[in-house]
Parts: sequence; C-alpha cells; structure tokens
Amino acid sequence: MMGQSRVARNADVDWDAWPVEEYLQENYAELHAADRAVIAHHSAALAGLAPGSIDRGVEIGAGPNLYPLMLTGAACRAVDAFEPSAANLAYLRRQLQDGPDAHWAEFFAHCREANPQLPSSMETVLARIRVVRGGVLDVGAGKYGLASMNFVAESVTESAAEFRQFCEAFISAVRPGGVLVASFMENMARYRIAGGQEWPGHPVDSATVADVFSPHVIELEVSRIPADPGLPDWGYTGMVLLSARRAG
Repeated sequence: MMGQSRVARNADVDWDAWPVEEYLQENYAELHAADRAVIAHHSAALAGLAPGSIDRGVEIGAGPNLYPLMLTGAACRAVDAFEPSAANLAYLRRQLQDGPDAHWAEFFAHCREANPQLPSSMETVLARIRVVRGGVLDVGAGKYGLASMNFVAESVTESAAEFRQFCEAFISAVRPGGVLVASFMENMARYRIAGGQEWPGHPVDSATVADVFSPHVIELEVSRIPADPGLPDWGYTGMVLLSARRAG
C-alpha cells in the first residue's frame, strides 16, 4: 500500500497485482483517438527504417498493450518485451501462444495503414516477440538498435529522481545512434483503474521530458496531444510524444 504523505517509489508497489482485465477494458477495448495519434507519431518516427534493418528492438514495460509491439514489426527482426508484472506477463504470453484477442485486429489494421511496410499478418509480427521478465533497469546497456517505452516511467513512481533514472536507462538500452520512441501521460499524479487501488504517478510535461532526454540524445523531437475524452479521467492533461536517437 502507498502511504498518503510519503513519495511512493516503484519498489513500494505490488505490480504483480496489476488489474489487467480492468485496464484493458478501460483503455484498449477499442481504438481511441489517442491511440491513433501515438500510432501516427511512432510510425512517422520509424518510417525511414528499412524493413528488417534492425537486428533486435526492445519494448520496455510492455504491459498488456500489444500495439507498440506491432509498430516495431517492420524494422526489427526480433523484439524483446520487458515486463516486471506477473499478471501482465501471463497476458502477454497467452496472446503470443494462443493468438491475440479479437479487439487487437483493429489496432493492427490501423498500424498497417500508418506503416504499410508492416507484414500483412499480425501473427507474423507477434511471432518475432520474446517476453522477458524484468523492468527498465534490467534491460542492460547498448544491446538494441531500437527502444520503445509507452506510459511507463511516469506511471510507476512518484519520485522525480527515479523517473529520470528510468528514462536514462531507456536511453542507454540502445547503441549510439539507436532509435528511441516514447509516450508519456502529461501531468498525471496518482491514479486508479476501475475505481480500485491507487497507483503511483509522477507529473511530467514536454519541458520535463526534454530536460531529461536532451543531454543524452540527438534529433530530439517532443510534441503533445490533448487528453482524450474517450479515455478514463485519471487527472492527466494530455500525452507527450518523443522521438530521438542516442547520442554517440
């Protein structure tokens, strides 16, 4: 349980108890405008990469969200999906072993519209994914050509120092020149899923993200989109979208 007055850090939370089904129902049962915006942003950032040109990519804090994994499927020959939560790991493994839930077909179709270089089959893309138990600090440095992180660093801690640490570990996951794409909830503090327990959040905005990333990257682009009224009201004001390359 998180105390009401102290700053909650990532290790204070039982992530194995993440409410997967409630989270999916609130956020990904259908394709929202915010999803379309993230897909468009990431697809544009990855558009210059030739199919299969990256040996291995990584999705950090994959959660039960499949569409960021889909977006890496054109450029990357293999993708590691790092996730610390037992509940989310079970969902991911079930999706890869038994086939994805029906609602993901709409997401994949939109990903292919945004990036026609994706294979025509969602199963082909998902077959390239290896699920790994671990968080951002377990990924290691310089192992990947592409790294993606979506709604993670700001949604798992209340500590500004820990948020920065997680972002810097994300950056270091790629080799110099490696591609980075990310998205962040803007100005979101503690939040509840389906009215259940509280989860920690650290409010960030475009300036915060730029300040953390700019010393370590080149070709940095940071933008934002407004809050999506079709999503739960978690007190956020929009989403911050980022693309960059790790500096050499």
